[in-house]
Amino acid sequence: MANLQNGNYETLVEQITDLVLSRLDSGADDYCPSFCSADVRRIVDAGASRIGVVLGQSATAQDWASLVDHTLLKPEASETDIKKLCQEAVQYGFASVCVNPAWVKKAAEFLKGSNVPVCTVIGFPLGATLSDVKAFEARRVIFNGASEVDMVINIGALKSGDDCAVEDDIRHVVTAAHENGVLCKVIIETALLTDDEKVRACLASKNAGADFVKTSTGFAKGGATVEDVQLMRRVVGANLGVKASGGVKGIEDARAMFEAGATRIGASVGVKIAQEAGGVKSNIVAGNY
Repeated sequence: MANLQNGNYETLVEQITDLVLSRLDSGADDYCPSFCSADVRRIVDAGASRIGVVLGQSATAQDWASLVDHTLLKPEASETDIKKLCQEAVQYGFASVCVNPAWVKKAAEFLKGSNVPVCTVIGFPLGATLSDVKAFEARRVIFNGASEVDMVINIGALKSGDDCAVEDDIRHVVTAAHENGVLCKVIIETALLTDDEKVRACLASKNAGADFVKTSTGFAKGGATVEDVQLMRRVVGANLGVKASGGVKGIEDARAMFEAGATRIGASVGVKIAQEAGGVKSNIVAGNY
C-alpha cells in the first residue's frame, strides 16, 4: 500500500468500510458483527489490498493473535521484559505491543523492520491528568514511535455529570493522535461506572472522534465483562472499535469478548491465547489476494 497516494488511500479505506458495513446492515448472516472503520484502516496500513470476512473456517493462532494488543504495563517491567514482549509480538503477529510511555522508544527500536506497531497509554491509569498534559503526552510518545494511544477519561468529571469536560478531554488527545495519523482508543474504566455512565462515556468518545472505546485499564477493581462489551458495542455502533481489556485469561475469554462485539483484545496473556487458539472459528481474514 506504500505506493498509494494519500487521496487514493483514503478512498480505498472508505470504499472497503462502506462495503463491509453495507453487508452488515443488510443482515447477511455470513458477515462478522463486530467490524469497524478503524479496523479496516489498521489492516490496510499493514498492507492488505482486500479484506474478506469469513465464517466457518478454522482459525490459526495468527488469526487470533491479530486481535490482541500484547500488553505489559507493570511498573516493574524491565528492558529485558519489554524486549521479550516485542519478540513474542513479532513471532505471533499480535495487533500491537502495549507498553508504558517510558518504553515506547525502546519498543519501537526492538520492533523496527516488523509490521507490529507500538501502542501506549495516556493519563494512565487514573485519567486525572489535565487535558493539555494528556495531549502533550500523546504527541511526545508519537514522536518516540507510538502508532496507537489508549487514553483514560476524566472519570471524576463523568461522575460529576460534566460530560462536556469529558468530551473535551478526549478531543484533546484525539486531535493530537489524528494530526499524526495515529489511532486513539478511549479507556472508560467500566468497573467504576454505572450503566448510564458507560453509555455517556461512549457517547462522549464517539462525539470526540475516537477510533475505539476500551473497557478497562486493568488497574481498577475489575476488568472487561461480556455485558459491558455488548453495551459499548450497542452505543458506538459499527463505526468505532471496541477493545476488551482486563481479566482476559485465555482463548475462551477472548472468544466471548469477540462474540460480544470486541474488535480488539488487550491482554498480558497473548501468547497463551494464540497457543490455545487451535480449532476456534475465524471471522476475519486479511491479505493481498
